[in-house]
Amino acid sequence: MTEHLPAQNSENAKPPISGGKAIVLLLVVLVVAVVLAVTGIVPRLRARTRLDQQTNDLAAPNVLVDKPKVGEPTQELVLPGNMQAYTDSPIYARTNGYIKKWYFDIGAHVKQGQLLAVIESPEVDQQLSQAKADLATAQANAKYAQTQATRYQGLLKDNAVATQDTDNFTTQAASTTTQVQSAIANMQRLEQLVGFEKIYAPFDGTVTIRNIDVGALINAGAGNTPGSELFHLSAEKVLRVYVNVPQVYSGSTVPGVTATLTLAEMPGRTFTGKIVRTARAIDIASRTLLVEVDVDNRKGELYPGAYAQVHFKLNNSHPSMIVAVSTLMFRTEGLRVAIVQNNRAKLVPITIGRDDGRTVEVIQGLNDSDEIIQNPPDSLIDGETVHIVQPSQTGQPEPSGGDKSAAEGGK
Repeated sequence: MTEHLPAQNSENAKPPISGGKAIVLLLVVLVVAVVLAVTGIVPRLRARTRLDQQTNDLAAPNVLVDKPKVGEPTQELVLPGNMQAYTDSPIYARTNGYIKKWYFDIGAHVKQGQLLAVIESPEVDQQLSQAKADLATAQANAKYAQTQATRYQGLLKDNAVATQDTDNFTTQAASTTTQVQSAIANMQRLEQLVGFEKIYAPFDGTVTIRNIDVGALINAGAGNTPGSELFHLSAEKVLRVYVNVPQVYSGSTVPGVTATLTLAEMPGRTFTGKIVRTARAIDIASRTLLVEVDVDNRKGELYPGAYAQVHFKLNNSHPSMIVAVSTLMFRTEGLRVAIVQNNRAKLVPITIGRDDGRTVEVIQGLNDSDEIIQNPPDSLIDGETVHIVQPSQTGQPEPSGGDKSAAEGGK
């Protein structure tokens, strides 16, 4: 039997939700969620970004910058120099004896070949007399041996003497001839020693030292004992001035360059010289080039051994830059100068020349358009962001240009 269910009320029944409406509803919910997320997260991100920017701005050091000054096309290089005589020689004795007489004292001008002193050496004189006597004996023996050898050689042709006797006299004649040559050489040696009893000037010059007096005992040779030097002679018509030039100027200090000398004891006076030669080698210890400047001193106004300031006028093939000493940074990798490029610090290696205590001449590494950081902090590193500031009228640094707006934006 079939059951019949009661019919539902058509007014109370809900219509089913279609699939399109469900998707629209879901999208609306997602959009609302995204809007709420964006309005809450984005401000926080902006605030965080602004905070990071402000932190970085506060961490970046404020620096003062200035451009280097271009050096002169010609520069004056002043270096210390030592003046020496063109020829300077100590004079020693070549024979033993006593000073019999001396003729010139210190400060005396002598000519080449002039007699300076006489040494009395009786032992050498007696040895010369003995050598002359020995020579006379040797010559007599040689003459007799030669006569005998000639006689026996004549008798040998007639078989009147033995061949052995003839050979003995011939050998004796050759031996005595050699003894004569030896005696002559010994006599000449002693004659030279006797000639050394007179001390002559080897060149024109001035006597600067005299260590002898009449009756003083003289030993031959250049000994290390005090007073072994008899005289000291200096030729000062031309003086040699030796100057140690730093390596960076070695290419400009060449023979022919004019130099001017000044001395403290002659204020306002200058003396002109010229570079005549260089060592053509850099000293490893001092990294300098030894330069010789010759100065005319025929008037005798300059003294050998004096100290002088040597002024060189050098032409700059490349213009140098002048910066303050306070801009230098001494790092383990070498000398550096900090410049600013695009608000970032860049450490530039440099080569310096003269240093007068306040400013330094930079020969290589900088251009005249570089902005150099004044008094850079020791903690400054390459590539670090910096803020360029300008000194205000009150002496306090104030932000300039874009730094003002950045500071105001931070507020």
